Amino acid sequence: MARDRESEDKMSDTENKPHNENEAPQDDTVQPEGEAQSEATPEAETELDPVLKLTAELDSMRDKLLRALAEAENTRRRAERDVADARSYAVSSFAKDMLDVSDNLSRAVGSFDEAALADVTEGVKNLIDGVAMTEKAMVSKMERHGVRKVDPQPGDTFDPHKHQAVAQIPSDQAAGKIAAVMQTGFVIADRTLRAAMVAVSSGPAAGSADSGGSVDVKA
Repeated sequence: MARDRESEDKMSDTENKPHNENEAPQDDTVQPEGEAQSEATPEAETELDPVLKLTAELDSMRDKLLRALAEAENTRRRAERDVADARSYAVSSFAKDMLDVSDNLSRAVGSFDEAALADVTEGVKNLIDGVAMTEKAMVSKMERHGVRKVDPQPGDTFDPHKHQAVAQIPSDQAAGKIAAVMQTGFVIADRTLRAAMVAVSSGPAAGSADSGGSVDVKA
């Protein structure tokens, strides 16, 4: 009888104990440390987003500022260069027109040699001296404005930037040297206003022991 009562009491306790069918079994397994940190990372990134955004905007503004400063400096340098060029080459057109006048004065003076001057009157000599002084004064005034005369001599080295070769002739000068000058030239600042017209030596005449080959005189 006592055993029957104990069995009934156990069955009663089991029936009276509440049951939760949806209750999941508890898992006491400890998650690794890395997994816990990875779950917290998105929240940390969300908190840092404003800082990263402001940093990116600051970098962009700094880059734009540096570009603007560089462009302003380039503009200033271009303006200074343009002003310098305007000062140096402003008289280019006027100087070119004056070259014909200078050439005519030079030809007038060169048309009389020492022998011819010995047979002319004193008045003609004074006239020629006046023309020569005028030609020199004109060249001097042009030099004050940056226009300089280029007057090469036989034996000088041919410079394609300042000389224009119109012929290549045998001469006593070394090959490639200037043999004769037909017309003087002019430069303004560092630019050629008019190249001097010259003949370039090809060396001694054919048959000479010192004869040499031809040279390229193209500018």
